Amino acid sequence: MNTTTTIFTVVLALIALVSAMGKLRKMPQVIESMTHVGLKPNQIPLLAYLEILGALGLLIGIAFPLLAFISAGALMLYFIGAVVAHLRVKDKFKDFAPALFLAVLFGYLAYLVPTGF
Repeated sequence: MNTTTTIFTVVLALIALVSAMGKLRKMPQVIESMTHVGLKPNQIPLLAYLEILGALGLLIGIAFPLLAFISAGALMLYFIGAVVAHLRVKDKFKDFAPALFLAVLFGYLAYLVPTGF
């Protein structure tokens, strides 16, 4: 992995961790947004743990590119799921734009990571 891709990987891992911390700290805006799309409060920590696992996979994946590829792809799918959840309740673009942006970034990272395929 080259230096630019490594930095991009670390930044996206940090973003995933910050997103997870908002869920685990039960920040009111985060909880309200997630319950609005139909999630139950007891489901929210599970999503946070999935983000943490994805972030750890990205960081470990710096040494093992296949793991970074899988983690980036999984996080892309996670955020696509968030977009779908917002669309399902007919939210406006501004409500799901951050999740869409992150899905694109994680997808781009998956594209960048050299996997040896």
